[in-house]
Amino acid sequence: MVTARFLTSDEVDGLAAPAEYVDAVREGYRQRGAGAPAEPRTKLLNADPPGMLTEYAAVLPETGAMGGYVYAAGFGAADAWFMTQLFDAETGEPRAILDGASMNPFKTGATGAVGVDALAREDATSMAVIGSGPQARGQVRATATVREFERVDVFSPTREHRERFAEELDERLDAAVQSVESSAAALDGADVVVTATNANRPVFDGDLLEPGTHVTAMGQYDAEKFELDATTIERSTYVVDLRERVDLDAGSYINAVDADAVPADHVHAELGEVVAGNRPGRRSADEITVFDSGGTGIETVAGAQLLYEKAQQRDLGTEIEFSPASEALTGK
Repeated sequence: MVTARFLTSDEVDGLAAPAEYVDAVREGYRQRGAGAPAEPRTKLLNADPPGMLTEYAAVLPETGAMGGYVYAAGFGAADAWFMTQLFDAETGEPRAILDGASMNPFKTGATGAVGVDALAREDATSMAVIGSGPQARGQVRATATVREFERVDVFSPTREHRERFAEELDERLDAAVQSVESSAAALDGADVVVTATNANRPVFDGDLLEPGTHVTAMGQYDAEKFELDATTIERSTYVVDLRERVDLDAGSYINAVDADAVPADHVHAELGEVVAGNRPGRRSADEITVFDSGGTGIETVAGAQLLYEKAQQRDLGTEIEFSPASEALTGK
């Protein structure tokens, strides 16, 4: 019998700062670049009621942790539920189960920030954000820890949502955050572009990207949905979180290949390869770079371990017991 911690979303909310998530996730991707195992998501669909059950996992041996997410989305409640399991990578024993709801925007935002840090120009000072939901908030708050932004322009289709987003983030950040009337207006002069939407089709025209722009796309992980158009993929040095998922659910890339805009081997690198120094990131000031962030167990394990350590320090959570399989199999 071993004990593990159950941590509620409220208990981990605010437990780590965005910059701490970024540091933890960067280290996770460095380990991936050095060979740490991670698998792309498995997505099981249900027709009636419509919904999906999704899971993914990773092992971070140097961190000493492994685990991943299982989450359900849609179904009758038309909502999402995130369950994170964390194990000791040396003993295999369970460490924690986390309600991942409040962690989700921050560990995902940290991944986007690591992509910006690895691929955007060092002198980037302006950001465009397409989307105004919780994931967009997480992206902006994390990305603001890796570059000194002076301006953030946000666009989403609902004026009320984007204005509320701008007002909230303008108070949190040193940068001036403002709502704009179109994605084209947001892109005007942007050094970094972040897309965090549920759109089925491109949210901006790739011809509008100025030389030297970096794009992080994280809103879609579906073979038939794509936030970025084929022009953006064609013009870019394209980096992905996991190569193995490109043919599965990187919809923007799949669309570009199907449109003959790029060859099937257009992938430049995994993010971990760049972070670990095994592949180059940005090679010129005029280069357009794209990081396609579909979500992996790497940032999930890194974020969960960070929160677990902080919860231990503050004695947060409820202890729960697990029996080893040997006891169950022998009846002891």
